[in-house]
Amino acid sequence: MTITLLILGLLLALVGLIGCILPVIPGPPISFLSLIVLSYARHWEPFSTTFLVVMGVITAVVVVLDYIIPAGGARRYGASKAGVAGSVIGTVVGFFFVPPFGIFVGAFLGAIAGELVIRKGGKDALRAGWGVFVGFAVSTGIKMAFACVVLFFYIAELF
Repeated sequence: MTITLLILGLLLALVGLIGCILPVIPGPPISFLSLIVLSYARHWEPFSTTFLVVMGVITAVVVVLDYIIPAGGARRYGASKAGVAGSVIGTVVGFFFVPPFGIFVGAFLGAIAGELVIRKGGKDALRAGWGVFVGFAVSTGIKMAFACVVLFFYIAELF
């Protein structure tokens, strides 16, 4: 049973890492779940309660930032609601046509299309698209960093 849980936990950590790129998989919460599975498998000895609570809080913060940062990047670079909506649509379309990198390209092109629909000039539309791209890249980087830290702790405590 313990070996099965350890393998399950490692798989959860890896799926969490993949989930940082694919928007349909909640990467950080799944990564955090791997720490819980490892702790359970090892009778709650590998990690202290304080560590797990802190990692749980960081997980929640990362999840919230995943929604705030892309929108903040879009606003900082002058995107309108149409640009943000276009980026969301572009993200979904990009995910299905060229996963996983289509997410970024789709968000960028979707934001530009949204801005052009409301008749913003080409330069303003590109600026908004760039803001969305930067926001998504920063958000993904934060999620990846968190998932890598969790994977590090998992592997360090596994052996």
